[in-house]
Amino acid sequence: MNYRVGIDIGGTFTDFALLKGADVIVHKNLSTPQDRSLGVMEGLGSLAQKEGLSLTDFLGRCDAIVHGTTVADNTLIEMNGAVTGLITTEGFRDEIEYRRGFKEDIWDVRLEPPRQITPRRRRLTVPERVLHDGSVHKPLDEAAVREACRKLKKQGVESIAVSFLFSFVNAAHERRAREIIEEELPGVQVSLSHEVLPRGPEYDRTSTAVVNAYVAPRVTSYLESLVTRLGEGGYRNQLMVMQASGGVMTVDYIRGSPIRVLASGPAGGVVGSAHVGNAKGHPNLLCVDMGGTSYDMSLVLDGAAPAEAGWTMHHRYLIGVPMVKVETLGAGGGSICQINGGALQVGPRSAGSEPGPIAYGRGGIEPTVTDALVMLGILSTEEGFAGGSFTLKRDGVEAAFAKLGEAMGTSAEQAAFDCWRVVNARMSQGVRRTTAGKGIDPKDLVMLAYGGNGPAFAATQAEELGIEKVLVPKASPTFSALGTLVANPSIDEERSCIAKADALDLDQLRSLWTELGARARKFFADSSFNSDQVVANYQLNMRYAGQNFSLTFDVAPDRRLHDLSFIDDDLGARAIALFNQRHMAEYSHIREHEVPEVTGVRLATHVNTPSPVFAKGFPVSTGNPVPTKSRRANLGSGYADTPIFLGCDLQPGHIVNGPAIIEESFTTIVVYPGWKTIVDIAGDYEMTRTG
Repeated sequence: MNYRVGIDIGGTFTDFALLKGADVIVHKNLSTPQDRSLGVMEGLGSLAQKEGLSLTDFLGRCDAIVHGTTVADNTLIEMNGAVTGLITTEGFRDEIEYRRGFKEDIWDVRLEPPRQITPRRRRLTVPERVLHDGSVHKPLDEAAVREACRKLKKQGVESIAVSFLFSFVNAAHERRAREIIEEELPGVQVSLSHEVLPRGPEYDRTSTAVVNAYVAPRVTSYLESLVTRLGEGGYRNQLMVMQASGGVMTVDYIRGSPIRVLASGPAGGVVGSAHVGNAKGHPNLLCVDMGGTSYDMSLVLDGAAPAEAGWTMHHRYLIGVPMVKVETLGAGGGSICQINGGALQVGPRSAGSEPGPIAYGRGGIEPTVTDALVMLGILSTEEGFAGGSFTLKRDGVEAAFAKLGEAMGTSAEQAAFDCWRVVNARMSQGVRRTTAGKGIDPKDLVMLAYGGNGPAFAATQAEELGIEKVLVPKASPTFSALGTLVANPSIDEERSCIAKADALDLDQLRSLWTELGARARKFFADSSFNSDQVVANYQLNMRYAGQNFSLTFDVAPDRRLHDLSFIDDDLGARAIALFNQRHMAEYSHIREHEVPEVTGVRLATHVNTPSPVFAKGFPVSTGNPVPTKSRRANLGSGYADTPIFLGCDLQPGHIVNGPAIIEESFTTIVVYPGWKTIVDIAGDYEMTRTG
């Protein structure tokens, strides 16, 4: 039997999901920050051992390895990317710093701007100017480009972004600039704005190109290192990489625009959530993922994980490529509990995997959320943790909370409970902000909880938010890794084309879509997919005159690649009707007597591949199972003897009434008072409120 493996690297653990026929096998091991590819290979070795195979034999039987990576995210969080320069049009040196006048919190006078990844001394301009129609107003000053290269060389620049005005209409100047840079600075990576984001406005394009240049060396070197290790280990197929848009593609494709992997790890979980929600009849979900370092929140609406471009609040840069929308808080199992300004603060600082929480016994000395769960009796110190990879220890945990409690004027156990309350409140408030920004009431959603720590908090958060039902997949501890196996290989690209919708140049549209189709066919062919397998959605970007942002919608969905028969004299009228429909759905109004304008064409293509199956429904109730043991634990109402169930003992139809704790191999599910859970026919958990 052959295998498919999904991988997701987190701040604390590296997660694996092995698809073996209809069975899913999960595994975790500690991440290796010094070289994350080592943790990947260690985990693959463990999976091979579970299957009774050598690593070489196991990798040789893998049809696909799909990888979600946080390398780009960590680069921006830690601000340790390449020394980056910017060459731009004369007069636009500070465009990247103006940020359109955007400020995350307009009322906070102390809010500092984001740290510049291209400080002013490394932002250089050259005389050149292309107009909006692609005509050359001022030729490129090649001598100025060479002089800029010499100045950047003196500053040790490793990567350069080039962003000229209207290069997405006429890219000749940017292409020539790259040729000169490669002559003057061999070995320096170059990101051209028209390749990274071929559309306006100029700030969006410049910001996206600069971030791409900043993360590119680390992303590409990591992926190439991993490809090399996999090849040496016996893997013979292409490594597929999760994209922020919710699809996967080859390393060769990602190499051209590494920014596409930004936030790809969390995207896998959202794509997997949409798949599970649709399978179980819940198309509208609040997805919450609590891992070791962060708490991610996202929405699935009408069965889809929407991808959109815009500001990434966590990194504070505008990213113009499509990204599944995920809001992140620094609240995970490794979040450190401390007193700050006289108040208890949990996160965003994290103990990570090295040294990790005190209970890991790896040298941690600061109390964390995981340590608080140990103090509260929610996590066991008796059995193996994370699938038996190690055992949690209470040594040093109580002393750390006693010290924290002394500063708060309370006991160690109360301090741990207060940490539990604070992190709960932070996460619930984060959800309220996320849903309120979309005009959505959480009460109308079903919560899907995953991650190593998500199920430990899910029911109590749901109660605070008014949510009646919580889903916890049995594979929830490695759900983002499993989500990469749900995602299809996909390519989503666009080209600029500005025209009134009632005066379209059909030959130009046909040419642009043909160009995008040729690129898609090439990369899918490189991935061993033929064009007959490719599903193409032909799309337009449109807006009303004067609007800053365009809306994207399908004009010809679910077609064969290069089937352009929909391009006819009625295309403009159909596009106007579809745009007005989309505008009404998004903004609740339309301008009936205005003709909108087309700002670009898009081609979103994908290939359907095998996905894990999540069955729906419940068998006839088999009653209440007998707990394996009990433990003194505080589930929000004080310490009490609490029944403990082992997930491996629970069968479809079993009902567990709260208060109770269910211990799975890599996670702990807490059934709080006033809740019950039932195991469905797939072995997944559905929790509902009883009081």
